Amino acid sequence: MLEELSKLIARELEFDEALVTLTYIDISVKMETARVGVSVIPSAKASAALEILQKARPELQYLLVKKLSIRHVPEIVFEIDSGYEDAAGIEKSLMKDENILDEE
Repeated sequence: MLEELSKLIARELEFDEALVTLTYIDISVKMETARVGVSVIPSAKASAALEILQKARPELQYLLVKKLSIRHVPEIVFEIDSGYEDAAGIEKSLMKDENILDEE
């Protein structure tokens, strides 16, 4: 489902000067909801990208039903995945701490 949703988004939506990537999908046990992680570069464009995705959600769900040939597609809930950005910040902090130690 993640791969098909990614293809639909690439084909159907445009994001102004932003790279939008789907990073994960977490489908509830009863298949009622599907939480979809979205990574946006630059992160300053994340809220605008999320708004575009939210507005397109009904159409994306409709297209998924047709594409996947299943009766019920879980309700898609997009959320920002800041994992990569958080990891980069931690790495930067560690490198900074390492440089301080080297100077001592």
